[in-house]
Amino acid sequence: MKFAVLVFPGSNCDIDCYKAVEETIGQTVDYVWHTATDLSAYDCIIVPGGFSYGDYLRCGAISRFAPVMNEVAKAAEQGKYIIGICNGFQILTEAGLLPGALLRNEGMKFICHDAVLKVENNNTPFTREYEAGEEIVIPIAHGEGNYYCDEETLAEITENNQIVFTYKNNHNGSLNNIAGVSNKAGNVVGMMPHPERAVNEVLGTTDGKRMFTSILNAWRDQHDAASIR
Repeated sequence: MKFAVLVFPGSNCDIDCYKAVEETIGQTVDYVWHTATDLSAYDCIIVPGGFSYGDYLRCGAISRFAPVMNEVAKAAEQGKYIIGICNGFQILTEAGLLPGALLRNEGMKFICHDAVLKVENNNTPFTREYEAGEEIVIPIAHGEGNYYCDEETLAEITENNQIVFTYKNNHNGSLNNIAGVSNKAGNVVGMMPHPERAVNEVLGTTDGKRMFTSILNAWRDQHDAASIR
């Protein structure tokens, strides 16, 4: 399996994501610059956290126009796995690949600490190794993580089981405590917490490790089934 970690001007969690893939599942992983125009070689695309383009205008508002995002959209349509973490989540919502938007935190301050999440949907390629309803500890670090969508969208994502994670305690004012969502197909997920910072005991929690093993095993199962056909 081959992973791409996108890099925008201002990304700062790209190395964390690269190391998480390398150390947790030992798969091939490349840094891919935002000007790239071909992602066909990759099975999973990680849109990492940071402050792309300095968060000017609005978080992710400039990055969503980078050439590589056209390729991310194509990959999403092809069913490839895409995960946006923190600023990556913001970019995916700005690009229209995920529903909703991320607003300034309710307290208007940057927050950085561990958060307890509830796994709402364990039927995605990213969460299959968690139990439904399981509580996990994943760090958060953001100033604009307040998830919002209109009533119609909320009803739709609730009905379609697109709410993937919620906060046990609402740290940023997110609607219905939402911490992460997916697209309808389930192959694109965005979340504000940082699973790549929760893969080693030295970091205080290893609860993010199963996200990476979930991705790998989902891909293997998918390709095993394809080879049988």
